[in-house]
Amino acid sequence: MSQRRVSMAMVAERAGVSGQTVSRVANDSPKVDPATRARVEQAMAELGYRPNRAARALRTGRSQTLGLVAQTLATVGNSRMLQSVAESAASRGYALTVVTLGAEAAIDQAFDRLRDQGVDGAIVLNEATALARDAASAGLRLVVIDSPPDDRFTVIGTDHAAGARAATVHLLAAGHRTVHHLAGPVDSFAAAERERGWREALAAAGVAPDEPARGDWGSESGYRALERMLRTVSPTAIFAANDQMALGALRALADSGRRVPEDVAVVGFDDVADAAQYQPPLTTLQQDFDALGERAVAALIARIEQGGDSSASPAAGGVLIEPRLVRRRSA
Repeated sequence: MSQRRVSMAMVAERAGVSGQTVSRVANDSPKVDPATRARVEQAMAELGYRPNRAARALRTGRSQTLGLVAQTLATVGNSRMLQSVAESAASRGYALTVVTLGAEAAIDQAFDRLRDQGVDGAIVLNEATALARDAASAGLRLVVIDSPPDDRFTVIGTDHAAGARAATVHLLAAGHRTVHHLAGPVDSFAAAERERGWREALAAAGVAPDEPARGDWGSESGYRALERMLRTVSPTAIFAANDQMALGALRALADSGRRVPEDVAVVGFDDVADAAQYQPPLTTLQQDFDALGERAVAALIARIEQGGDSSASPAAGGVLIEPRLVRRRSA
């Protein structure tokens, strides 16, 4: 037997207020005093009231749905961002629609699909930034995570260059003459910023950098890139652009008979859940994915609540969150 749907009238009766007051609370109207709002929200919780999303969309012109666009969810960073954005959106009463750009056809259609589904705005992860510029021009409210500044959308990101400088300075301060870099893909904004920070730290120390080895973020690519590096140089310190490539580097060093950190120190980036369980436990830069997701969702909802033509909505100022060096035994 199905359970009867809880109505606004039932909530109003329980809270001792009018149906209009319940409606205002359900629609986050500021025209309700805090004590009354608390009483209505308590009645909603006690009765198990769930707002009718379709009815709200008709009244407000908003779907209470956000989009998220990513090239892939296979990388650790993107999967953690998805979780953070989903949790933050849900805490604000928003649903989330996810689009991944796995094929060329999907790239052309991704934002059309989001518009067809009536999303109020979208969060774009860094690999899809170029596409975001086209979408912003087409009138979709956007927040982009990790991108160069752009007045068409709000940018929220990790200060990748600052993190890379901190990693490089940490290794130089330990007495290493130079630091070799295991870089990410050439088309990644985050990888480019981490490489920039590494180069800047070496330049500040008066050290000319060797050309970095390069991987695709995966541990296998880290292993192969380090194998190639070891054919021509004997590094004593390595800064890897992410923890998964650092894991491959640790294996390549072990296979070559080098000890970490006695012979080669290694620092990663991201602080994945298993980084403390690597052998040895990995020194790394910790990204605050929870803060990134929270701020991205908050910035997007702020743009949505400005109202008016989305293509004319001004971009709010961006935010960069500096990662934290987590010292373990690898460096």
